[in-house]
Amino acid sequence: MTLLVTGGAGFIGSNFVLDWFAAPATQGEPVVTLDALTYAGNPENLAALQGDARHTLVQGDICDRALVDQLLARHRPRAIVHFAAESHVDRSIHGPGAFMRTNVEGTFTLLEAARAYWSALEADAKAAFRFHHVSTDEVYGSLGPGDAAFTETHPYEPNSPYSASKAASDHLVRAWHHTYGLPVLTTNCSNNYGPYHFPEKLIPLMIVNALAGKPLPVYGDGQQVRDWLYVGDHCSAIRAVLAGGRLGEVYNIGGWNEKPNLEIVHTVCALLDELAPAAERGVVSSTSGQAVQRYAELITHVKDRPGHDRRYAIDARKIERELGWRPAETFDTGIRKTVQWYLAHGDWVARVQSGAYRDWVATNYAQR
Repeated sequence: MTLLVTGGAGFIGSNFVLDWFAAPATQGEPVVTLDALTYAGNPENLAALQGDARHTLVQGDICDRALVDQLLARHRPRAIVHFAAESHVDRSIHGPGAFMRTNVEGTFTLLEAARAYWSALEADAKAAFRFHHVSTDEVYGSLGPGDAAFTETHPYEPNSPYSASKAASDHLVRAWHHTYGLPVLTTNCSNNYGPYHFPEKLIPLMIVNALAGKPLPVYGDGQQVRDWLYVGDHCSAIRAVLAGGRLGEVYNIGGWNEKPNLEIVHTVCALLDELAPAAERGVVSSTSGQAVQRYAELITHVKDRPGHDRRYAIDARKIERELGWRPAETFDTGIRKTVQWYLAHGDWVARVQSGAYRDWVATNYAQR
């Protein structure tokens, strides 16, 4: 049996592939990773699997129907786990077209390829096949301070080009199940953090900028609330849903960790003060030219992004009730592991901060 994982060289996808081979129940099952290897898809994330006969990395676009058909025919997977997506809200504001193509057209292409493949399977294989679509809590929109957390039946109210494109893909997956009977599963997760996270998102950006003495940009007042989920917990939840989830169902995956962004930034700074003191590293502020004593000195409030959702919160009781899953990490344990990983992998960080990355940071933050 084989698994086809789209977007498996990205942040969550690569953690999932590595976790798949590490988990005792699944470590013998081969994985084919399909990834376009754009800026956030990094084969170095999967370097530990180089030479491992169980893993095949294919560079390709999920919009390429001929390629997807070829992979399905050759490897005959018993499931597709679909991570591939453009996923950064700020990038979606600057260039929404790429999000429509990958997240909407790409998901449509995969669904049609999967439907043709699944329809031709023999009875047992057909009954066992799964299409697992990985999505986000952002499709539900924004919550007020006292609102109940998102459940699986919360209405869709996407507020950014990114979340709108993911909402569209969720609806396609649902429709292909109800119209054609395709055996699908959908999971909507909260904000992930952990190893191999491209440093455009909040937590890795704060770590990388702090160590370089650069400003730590916080949008608006920094009181936007998110539910934080350690990526390893997300991977274990996906395995649980893939193994036992009910067909056509949606499962919300959250970390039970609601925290405002500014608190997250201060937590990262405090951990860096402990684990990599600025004075010992000779960190100098890139704006003032002065030696940095505490990383929190670098916090800079900048203009908020358009349509910034105020609060997300996941009610993850359904997946616990039906599948017995709960996150293993608290935020305190998960964020410490994350900061330690970045401190130990400075070479990885340096290699992903290409000229294109620097150009993007300048584009997004220069006018704020």
